[in-house]
Amino acid sequence: MSKIILNPQVDKYLIDGCMRCKYGATPQCKVIPWREPLEMLRQLVLESGLQEEIKWGVPVYTYQGKNILNVSALKQSANIGFFKGAILTDKHKLLEQQGNIQSARIIRFTSSSQISKLENILKEYIKEAIILEKEGRKVPKSNDTEPHPEELLSEFEIDSAFYTAFNALTPGRQRAYILHFSKPKQSATRKSLIQKYKDQILNGIGLHDNYQNKKFEK
Repeated sequence: MSKIILNPQVDKYLIDGCMRCKYGATPQCKVIPWREPLEMLRQLVLESGLQEEIKWGVPVYTYQGKNILNVSALKQSANIGFFKGAILTDKHKLLEQQGNIQSARIIRFTSSSQISKLENILKEYIKEAIILEKEGRKVPKSNDTEPHPEELLSEFEIDSAFYTAFNALTPGRQRAYILHFSKPKQSATRKSLIQKYKDQILNGIGLHDNYQNKKFEK
């Protein structure tokens, strides 16, 4: 892969980690152990011609302003995530659904060698994702999952780090949050509730987890 550098903010992300996280720029940051795989994924995506941006703490790649995919880290993996992954062909069965999120799918990597082996296949997936966006394809709605409140979906749209963190929760934790966020009748109250638990979700903590210092409940 040829070296392509387009966005100093992304270089900072790879060096210092996600600055939305309280562990950013420290050895505890989840990004730090995955610098090499993340850089490999980044360069692979850039070769597709997508626009590179930092959106809400993580690298996001767009076509004419539309989010196509992101590159991010969880504690156990480096990931490439497709915003409309549910309608990708996925003939190699690499895509993973996170909880009951309808649209997005990710591919996890735990080593740089995995990325090298799948380089050409990943290029196919990226190319298909771009074509789907050009064609204006939408992910069909399903009635099989717990309906997400609109306020939560809106927050996902503007905050990729939060979206990724929510996806990483177990299905049970996701459902608990969805039900909790859906209870208030007023939209403003639902928005406030989401903001109250946002840091908790970003740190991978469930609604009913026994968090010892209870700092998120203050």
